[in-house]
Order: sequence, then structure tokens, then C-alpha cells
Amino acid sequence: MPSKEISVKRQENTMLRPRIEKVAVNVSVGKSGEPLEKAMTILEELTGQKPCVRRAKKTIRDFGIRKKEPIACLVTLRGEKAQAFLRKTLQAVDNKIPRTSFDQQGNFSFGIGEHIDISGTKYSPELGIIGMDISVILRRPGYRVKHRRRAKSSVGSKHLLTPDEAESFIHETFGVEFT
Repeated sequence: MPSKEISVKRQENTMLRPRIEKVAVNVSVGKSGEPLEKAMTILEELTGQKPCVRRAKKTIRDFGIRKKEPIACLVTLRGEKAQAFLRKTLQAVDNKIPRTSFDQQGNFSFGIGEHIDISGTKYSPELGIIGMDISVILRRPGYRVKHRRRAKSSVGSKHLLTPDEAESFIHETFGVEFT
């Protein structure tokens, strides 16, 4: 497990405590029409939010995809909704995530093969079964200065979140084990 000095440092200074900025849930169907509508219905039932449609960036003839054709849907969750959804989805993967899922900024992603693995979800034969990708973005307070419209500024390298700190935060908050 990550070192204890990271958690001690985090408890002392509130600006060093990581937090979940957002959770993005992506379902890529690969074709428009009825399969995409079913996926959007399932995603709305799971998250309680209306998904937005994502379109193909280019034509891929082998897969029968045309440019600007709707092929996926996405929901972004923030705050308490994000934490509650993350708890349910982590249980679906038995609270185990590979260490390779983390990037250099401390964000991580994982996939769920069947949405019925999420607790509290019932199978509906007319909707079918879909898989989904879940991306979690972790930040420290104060990171907004990099993206705000007025008076943008850079974030110091010591304030950026490292993968070890992110792993420690996720382990303490959600009880996740790493493989």
C-alpha cells in the first residue's frame, strides 16, 4: 500500500486532500438507432441523468460507421451522485482495480462487462445487456485556476496529484484493492 506519510500530509492541509471531481460513464454501441436508444434508457435508469449523444469522428467502412453518426452516449456525474454511483460500480468489479488503470495525474478508469452486475439493477429483456466504461477524475482543491476563464494560471508541480496519492485516497475512501 502507499506510504502513511501521504495520508498524514493530507490530513494536515485541506488543500492537499484529493477529491472526486467527476465520474464519466460512457457506453459505446457502435451504431445508431434502436441499440443506442436502449443504451440511453439503461444509462438514464442507472444514473438518474439524461445521457448526451456522442457522434463518430470519422468514417470507418469496415464497421459500417459514417462520420457524424451517433454511436455512443455519455453521462457526467459530480458530487454525491458521483460517489454513490462509484460505490455501486466498484462493487460490481469486486472492489479490485488494476494498478495500470491509473494515469500520471492520478485519474483512473475501469470497465463493466454487463450492467446487470451493478447492485440494484434488474434485467429487462426488451432493453438487453450493455457494457460501460467508467472514468474517474481526481483533483485537489485549487486546480480550477488552470481552467477558469479569467486570470488563468498554472498549477505547481507539487500540487498535482500523483498515482500513489490517488491509490491511497481510493483505498481509504472506497476500500478498493489493487491487483
